[in-house]
Amino acid sequence: MTVFEVLPAPRHASGAHLDRSTWPLSAEVDDLGRLCVGGVAATKIAAEFGTPAHLVDETDFRARIGCYRAALPKADLIYAGKALLSVAVAGWAADAGAGVSVCSAGELATALAADVPPSRIVLHGNAKTAGELHDAVAAGVGWVVVDSPSEIALLAGWVRSRQRVLIRAIPDTDGAGAPTQTFGFALTGGHAAGAVKRVLDQPWLDPVGLHCQLGTLVADAGAYGAAIGQLVAVMAEVRDRHDVVLTQLNLGGGRALSSTYGDAEPQLRALGGVVDTALATACAEHDFPRPRVVFEVGRGIAAHAGITLYRVIAVKHQPGGGIFVAVDGTDQAADDAEHAVALANRPRSCPTARVTVVGRNGETGGAIARDVPVPADVRPGDLLAVAGTGAYHHSIASSRSLVGRPPLVAVAGGRSRELVRRETVADLLGRDCGWSGRESGGR
Repeated sequence: MTVFEVLPAPRHASGAHLDRSTWPLSAEVDDLGRLCVGGVAATKIAAEFGTPAHLVDETDFRARIGCYRAALPKADLIYAGKALLSVAVAGWAADAGAGVSVCSAGELATALAADVPPSRIVLHGNAKTAGELHDAVAAGVGWVVVDSPSEIALLAGWVRSRQRVLIRAIPDTDGAGAPTQTFGFALTGGHAAGAVKRVLDQPWLDPVGLHCQLGTLVADAGAYGAAIGQLVAVMAEVRDRHDVVLTQLNLGGGRALSSTYGDAEPQLRALGGVVDTALATACAEHDFPRPRVVFEVGRGIAAHAGITLYRVIAVKHQPGGGIFVAVDGTDQAADDAEHAVALANRPRSCPTARVTVVGRNGETGGAIARDVPVPADVRPGDLLAVAGTGAYHHSIASSRSLVGRPPLVAVAGGRSRELVRRETVADLLGRDCGWSGRESGGR
């Protein structure tokens, strides 16, 4: 099942469709030529909340969780909060039947503030601090993913009641675009099985399964099948050596998405088929009971539910024909994906030109979107919308140059509401402890 079967395709009021693989599924262009998301015009959002602004379509977000759950009925779903998190977003995930994974004390506090049941929270991260482990144990999180021998020892020092643990394992396989994994335990050489033994040696730690992350933008669903074969083999080894049956297999996320039309995106049903076949084969080979599969998905839920609105500040025509459109945002693209751009405040009245969209203080080589078509008459004051920014844009936004971070605005059913307010100059100065020339010897 795809989300396109749940929601209608984005449309233009005249009947023309926006690219449904790129924009939120409620996106449309109204009779005035304005981009609307969730039934709210971009111009209205800009007038009320300013620009730049991060928008998230609540209906789209919830629908994508529903698609994962429907297409993978034998698996549990955890929303990876590192992609996009606020109290409301965590609440949406829980309401839609997903757990929430967190990787910091702040993310944990946010999930708890949303009343996500602690038993449905996963703490992970490749360098968790003692304070984060303490907070997680105190909150009673459902699972802690351990990444190193020192982390096992540190966690064991905090717990005084049974704590379920997942061992992060590194399969000997590489998904398309997978980064080098610096933490976790390799499946080869007995490292992962040895980590399970370390956990078993701690009286309050309960090893219940393995956790893995194949990488980012994995386009080949077969990579999951290859990993499952290796993971089940290690689970069987643990059973044979220690008489302990690991019951959970968390396959992480990392599934490739379409940022522009034509990018590789394994369909969820196909992924489910690969997983079922690989599990059946591996479990039969090792006479091992089928573990409960878990997917931990962030980008696949949030990315296309979100867009970013910018105000055009300047249009620069360079010698040689290059056109640069400078906008009021400071954030560069948060990933290597291409992002579609649309004029959001008026009808397109002329042919398009290929432009590069840059932030207000972008350095050489940095860009928000490259070589994208926009109306050739784009001008200062126009609104531009950048698609596919729901994941890892709001979450990594910075206050570079002491410019406040943008707000996060939810849209649904013709209404908009601010989930995270804009960071103000007062907020920035509030963190500054000040300076006194007299105290420093100045006059």
